[in-house]
Amino acid sequence: MINIIFLLVGIILLFIVFYRSTGGKDVYKEITGSLGPVYEKIAPYTYKEIREKIKQLGQNYKFKDYLRQIVIFGGIAGAMGFLYFYDIVVALIYAGIAIAFIPYLEYLRCKRLYSEFIFEQVQTYTTNIILDFQTSQSFVKSLEGVYESGVLEDPVKSDVKVMIDLAYKNGTINQSLEYFQNKYNYYMVKNMHQLFLQITNEGAKDSQESLENMSLDIDMLVEAVYRDRIDRANFHKKFIRFGIMLYGMIALIQLLLGDTYSKLLDMWYLKLLIHLLVVMNSYFLLSGEKYYNENVGAE
Repeated sequence: MINIIFLLVGIILLFIVFYRSTGGKDVYKEITGSLGPVYEKIAPYTYKEIREKIKQLGQNYKFKDYLRQIVIFGGIAGAMGFLYFYDIVVALIYAGIAIAFIPYLEYLRCKRLYSEFIFEQVQTYTTNIILDFQTSQSFVKSLEGVYESGVLEDPVKSDVKVMIDLAYKNGTINQSLEYFQNKYNYYMVKNMHQLFLQITNEGAKDSQESLENMSLDIDMLVEAVYRDRIDRANFHKKFIRFGIMLYGMIALIQLLLGDTYSKLLDMWYLKLLIHLLVVMNSYFLLSGEKYYNENVGAE
């Protein structure tokens, strides 16, 4: 207990020294400013792009959001650790581990939001290409029309510009289609590109019906994806409630055993068993979170 007190006092003293050294500036900004360069060196390049896009969309977490999560995760994990083991050291360790997983959960959330954004952009791309082609009767002209219309955002907009440049450089649309499909591996992109490749090679005669059918197929596919997204969100809520209930199993055992439970904690193997139960349940919850946030915008 004395060691814990010294640790807490040391943390408070370090915070005071840091605060005084900044001359009363915003401590949060100073800390994030110091950690920023470190993060830029270790964070995956793709995630940097994702995080920047989420910030542009206004869906990034603010300091108050992180603080709320720290309080909730740390508070619940700390209370659980103390109620399970009657040990403040274990409670602090549990709280620290729970807080350490917050960046990972934010990473999963950003990937989900980004995949949803990309899917919406790809949907916009395919739908507008079909509509524009009915007027221009040229795939490249359709690309230019969609690019200049302003309906697309980066990175999809920049990739459409690359497609246009490749088409003029090579004199065919084959490389352009291959480039886009490699970056956006969606069925509706593959099917639409295959149709346009066929029309380009065989001529645009009587292509109206095929384009209308393709447009209907895309609408049905998009509807299925959005329906699946809603189902996932509903299942996710139930899953979280179920996972939290699993943590209550040990509390139920405590209630049934009464004072006997505290005596059983003297047995090291029982403590180990309880730790394993917590780890297994936590892994179950994290796996569910990973599934919920994975590629929900894809077909």
